[in-house]
Amino acid sequence: MATAAPVILGVFAHPDDESLACGGCLARAAALGARVVLVSLTRGEAGPNDGDAAALGARRAGEFSAAARTLGAEAAVALDHADGMLPWLDPAAIDRDIRALIATHRPDVVITFDADGLYWHPDHITVHERVTAVVTALGQAAPALFYVSLPPGQMRAVAARAGGADVVPGLHDADAFGAAALPPTLVIDAGPLAARKLAAIRCHASQFVGSAFAALTAEEAALIAREHYRRADVGAAGLTLLDRIGTPPAAASA
Repeated sequence: MATAAPVILGVFAHPDDESLACGGCLARAAALGARVVLVSLTRGEAGPNDGDAAALGARRAGEFSAAARTLGAEAAVALDHADGMLPWLDPAAIDRDIRALIATHRPDVVITFDADGLYWHPDHITVHERVTAVVTALGQAAPALFYVSLPPGQMRAVAARAGGADVVPGLHDADAFGAAALPPTLVIDAGPLAARKLAAIRCHASQFVGSAFAALTAEEAALIAREHYRRADVGAAGLTLLDRIGTPPAAASA
C-alpha cells in the first residue's frame, strides 16, 4: 500500500514571512513530494498602502499565492486577523483558527517562528506563542513542531551585496535578524533550490522591490540557502521529513 505524502503546515503572520524564513525548506520538501500548505494570519494590509489598506491586503494575498506556487506548495491561506495587531487580539480566536487548520490538513509537521520572531516583530512573536499553545493543547494528537530562525549575519551579507540597502524596507539594522535566536537543532540548506527561494521572495514585490533582494542574482541566492530550525519541546516526537533533509548544526558547520 502506498505511503501517504507527508504534510507540512507553515503558519506565519504576513505574506512574505514564509519565503523569507523557510522558503528553502519548503521548496525542498515539495520537491520530494510533500504536501505543503502555507498560512498567513493576516493579509499584510498595514504596510505602506497610500491610504488603501484593503487594496494592499488584496495585492499581498495575491503575492502570497504566487510565492506558494513558486515554492511548490499546494495552497496559500490568507486569514483576516488585523495586521500589526496580533498581540492585542483575542488569543482564543487565533487559536481556533490554528486548531481548525491543523484539523483540516492533518500535518505531520508544523513550522512557525521561533521565540525571537526573526527580528523581534511583535506579530511574529504572537504567532510563535499561539501555535505553541495550540500544539501543546493537542497533546498526543499533536503534529511535530519546528521553529524557524535566520542564521545570524545572513541578512548582513545580503545587505552588503546590495550596497547597504535594507533587507526589509524600513528595518535598517540587518543584524537584527537572528541576533537573539536560540541555537538550532537542525540546519537545512536549500542547495540548488535557493534560486527558487529567491524567486518566491521576489513574488512579494509590494514589499521587496528596491530592497537588498532586488540586487541578488540567481547565482547569489546561495547567500540565503541556509536556514535554522529548532525542534519544539512539545508536539510529536520521532523522525520527520525535516530531519531527513537537514543536518545537525555541528555537521552543517564542518
